Amino acid sequence: MRDRDGRHLTDSPDHDAAAGRSRLPGWEIGYVTRMRNWPTGLAATLLILAAAEAVALVFIWRFFVQSAHGQLLDSVALAGNSIGQARIEGPVGTILNAISVVSVVAATAIVGFIALIRRRAAVAFGAILLVAGANATTQVLKHVIDRPELGVDVQRAAAGNSLPSGHTTIAASVAVALMLVLPAGARGIGGIVGALCAAAVGVATLSAGWHRPSDAVAALLVVGVWACVTGLFIVLVQRRHGGVEYGQRNGRAVLTLAVLGLVLLAGAAVALRLTDQVLSIPPEQLGRRRLLLAYAGGAIGIAGTAALVQASVLSTVHRVVPQVVPSGSAA
Repeated sequence: MRDRDGRHLTDSPDHDAAAGRSRLPGWEIGYVTRMRNWPTGLAATLLILAAAEAVALVFIWRFFVQSAHGQLLDSVALAGNSIGQARIEGPVGTILNAISVVSVVAATAIVGFIALIRRRAAVAFGAILLVAGANATTQVLKHVIDRPELGVDVQRAAAGNSLPSGHTTIAASVAVALMLVLPAGARGIGGIVGALCAAAVGVATLSAGWHRPSDAVAALLVVGVWACVTGLFIVLVQRRHGGVEYGQRNGRAVLTLAVLGLVLLAGAAVALRLTDQVLSIPPEQLGRRRLLLAYAGGAIGIAGTAALVQASVLSTVHRVVPQVVPSGSAA
């Protein structure tokens, strides 16, 4: 397969370059295009997504950390984790114990190895950059952000700031990095599974009493921002190699995650609104149903954010990591 300049094009192992576009299913052919010059639309999309997620992160910090109102909502949701905790203590412990420095290093090495065997050195570097950058940012924010003592949660006041959640950052960053290196046909299911895993870890930190809902949501947004930064890096590297061909969009998976995320966040908003009506009552005096509602609102808010972050990455990954790149390219 040659381009207009007579250069051979090389494909990833999951796609036979010699067959060209003729091997693609009929419904997929329309999704394959050639990138010419600078992909301004893709770059603008990544920048807009990064800005939106950064603004959402600032809002989460300002409201749930800096204001008494937000701290109260978070505290009531966290207090609800006591309901049925004994029954889920085992699975929650298993999930959280699986997240460690050793596990994240191993997962990152596996992700990088998958990209390298598919001859995508830039993607391998980008995936490692994503995991390292997101987790370093989370640790910096933990130490930089000050949680004012507003008399809301006196028992945990000495612990200081806990936003963003480190465990959630690890799970979400590895899930997104894996989606970057997977073959095009596997990205859809990879995105859905990744969202489920990130949501499970985030909810587990809430169930164990380690983190408030806002901590996990903030961690997911940190990963979302770094996913956009990584995407821009990979696009910059590809730009030096001229034309490329894009693969399938995984539109069904994107739509599934986006709709699910919006529905879950709408449910979380309703739960927050109902919890807001009883903030004048101390959490220890609230009934079981009210506490469970607040806890469920926090949990589905985490899950909804995880779904939307994965949807945003999956909507652009077919262009960030194209199907075909020129031979000799590191992308």
